[in-house]
Amino acid sequence: MQTLAVDIASTFVDDAAALVTGFGRALLRLAMAPVDRIANACDVAGVLTERRATFRMWRASRARARHDGRRFSLLGRLNPFRHLAHLT
Repeated sequence: MQTLAVDIASTFVDDAAALVTGFGRALLRLAMAPVDRIANACDVAGVLTERRATFRMWRASRARARHDGRRFSLLGRLNPFRHLAHLT
């Protein structure tokens, strides 16, 4: 009985965290839309396109590493600067 209660509680916490993350991403996308439009209009040399391609490759390699059994630490997932990790 205790495991059922723990499973329900952990599922609720996971769902709540996903909901908050989704709302945060939606708000961030809404706030950054004007800046993104200006940046895309000013991108003459194609730097943003190259950066997006690099980020997609980095994310795919990270997903592949996760699939291979390596896990990223909890601190890496909670780090507020993790979205800037692909920048060099």
